[in-house]
Amino acid sequence: MQETWTLTLPSSEKQTSEELKQVLTENEKDLGIFLSYYFKKEGGLAENVNLGSEISFKDKTSGEFELEFDLVHHNICLAIHEQKRDRIEITFEIENDKLNLRGPYWPEREMDEI
Repeated sequence: MQETWTLTLPSSEKQTSEELKQVLTENEKDLGIFLSYYFKKEGGLAENVNLGSEISFKDKTSGEFELEFDLVHHNICLAIHEQKRDRIEITFEIENDKLNLRGPYWPEREMDEI
């Protein structure tokens, strides 16, 4: 599985890393939802998302960065409440006024043969 997410950028001729940082900060909850898709099978949620590295541009419209977040597992029935700090690598592309985020590819396990 590889998750994607799109954020809206302010209109600008050339996006800078400072503008991207501001957009990521303003959309912390959306980033939490985006990252939570990676941990939904194990019952985890991503919270308190923030930039974990400098934004590295490969060219004018693409690059990568790391996000830091709290990975929380909570289940009242099983008396589970665990929290740890984690990081994940994100790549991005800028198209018009959209910031397209792409998370890492995590292969899913196929069904076992009988």
